[in-house]
Amino acid sequence: MIVWVLSALTVAARTRSTLGSFPQLALGLVLDTPHKRIGANAITTLKPLPTLGFPAAFAVVDRAYTDQQPVHFAQPARELGYRLALDYKVDQRGVQGSVHGALLIDGSLACPLMPAKLAQATTGLDDTAIRAPSEELTALISTREPYLLRLKQSPNADGASRFQCPAAGISPSLTCPRFDRLHQRGPSRPIAVDLTDARQRAAHPAAKPGVLPPTPDHKTGELPKICHQHTITMRPGDLGHLAKFRQDLPYLSPSCRGTYSTVRAMTEGLNGRLKRHDLDLSDPKSRLAHGRIAQTILVALLVAVANDHFLDAWRHTHQPSNEPGASAETFEIPAEHLDRSPLTGRSRPPPIP
Repeated sequence: MIVWVLSALTVAARTRSTLGSFPQLALGLVLDTPHKRIGANAITTLKPLPTLGFPAAFAVVDRAYTDQQPVHFAQPARELGYRLALDYKVDQRGVQGSVHGALLIDGSLACPLMPAKLAQATTGLDDTAIRAPSEELTALISTREPYLLRLKQSPNADGASRFQCPAAGISPSLTCPRFDRLHQRGPSRPIAVDLTDARQRAAHPAAKPGVLPPTPDHKTGELPKICHQHTITMRPGDLGHLAKFRQDLPYLSPSCRGTYSTVRAMTEGLNGRLKRHDLDLSDPKSRLAHGRIAQTILVALLVAVANDHFLDAWRHTHQPSNEPGASAETFEIPAEHLDRSPLTGRSRPPPIP
């Protein structure tokens, strides 16, 4: 017996409440053999969205997609303009590799001299510790941020991005004796600081964390590329198979947790609504036709009906009838003609002509 499952389901979601309420809708789906072409099927659902006017923001996915080869998911998703928000398995957390001397730590590029305690803060932690970070772990994640490379230039047409050393630039986030030595940067002149001004205090070199190169330090010719240059250029193939781990928000930071947890909750919520008793998309009796094409058409029709009901329920909740919601020229269906019957997934009254 051949079984097909929802290999990819793309859900519209938002993370900022300032944008107002947002209807929970399925925007694309693909049926396939379980555990086959997971990344490629997700890309199939994403490709049509720009032509429909949907913005490309974050693609928030579970760990099944983190395991995909970069060419199957991460690389084409970035080519479509999406940034990635990911999660990792226990053995994938912590230091994942390096590129041009910069460390890849939980998906972010970092200074090679980041203290080991910070770099290994998530190494070996189980899922329980990640889902509910302790105060100590939260503090370590926050302390990592000054050591992360900063995005200097977004991907160009070839997908190449530039990242800046955290000790470089006019506003470095840390101090580094190695950087000062290699780039012949002398000590800065003493300046008067208004201690009542928080910004001035934070901008002073003494207030920034400093890295400690080994003593004696390595010879200049043995130092990594990131230490020789103010910036490095990272091309799509530079990370190799490790590119599947790179994401665009510092792992477990407030911005990462806010984006990932909110969108994943909306995705799982929609999955639950599609499988609940009044629609029960998972029940084979709802899809009696044989063949992948027939099954795909039937599932698409069921999801379209579900979207219609989700949108209708959202409008009645967030657009009360006593508030104007459309222009005078918009055609309005009389209330007595609106279908209020329960959603069964099997029978719905025909539209009234």
